[in-house]
Amino acid sequence: MPRVFDDVRQAFRDLLHGNSTPEERRSAISSMRETLVLARMGLDDLRKSLEATRARLNAERRELETVQRRKTLAAGINDAETVALAERFERQHSEKVVILERKLENQEAELALTEREVDEMTTELKAAAAGVGSGLGATRTGALDPSLDPGGEAERLRSELDAMARSRNRSASEADAEERLAALKRRMGK
Repeated sequence: MPRVFDDVRQAFRDLLHGNSTPEERRSAISSMRETLVLARMGLDDLRKSLEATRARLNAERRELETVQRRKTLAAGINDAETVALAERFERQHSEKVVILERKLENQEAELALTEREVDEMTTELKAAAAGVGSGLGATRTGALDPSLDPGGEAERLRSELDAMARSRNRSASEADAEERLAALKRRMGK
């Protein structure tokens, strides 16, 4: 996913360096905003995939522990057939655990990289919307001079980005609550 946004990143750079006309700026900022929304949705998908892998890994670890416990019990009563069967399943579950651990590690790295790139794109979009590189200046307080942003584009962008952040935080909270509920149900044996 991270390299998908190279063209958009180049458009950011062009805007920030003043390499576009006002019409091109408006169009590019609009496209950048849409791309950023898609990127944030992609982040949500990555997070869901990461949580699914984490859940599969936890389930596989539980299965491995169960098989190991059964193998120990079978060995304790000299049940060679059950021990042999448990050893076979132990190998299978061990392999799956290793694979899922690697997958989880890779997904975490991909998520971290993509989050950094989305954060950079957000910062660049805010700068472009604030007029950086356009010859438009910010006031001494750091806010865009309202007369230079008659459509209120910068404020609309801030509002939209804040709404996306709230939505992302709400989704993360809901996922955390669902995971806690699932863990509680597992402990209670339901």
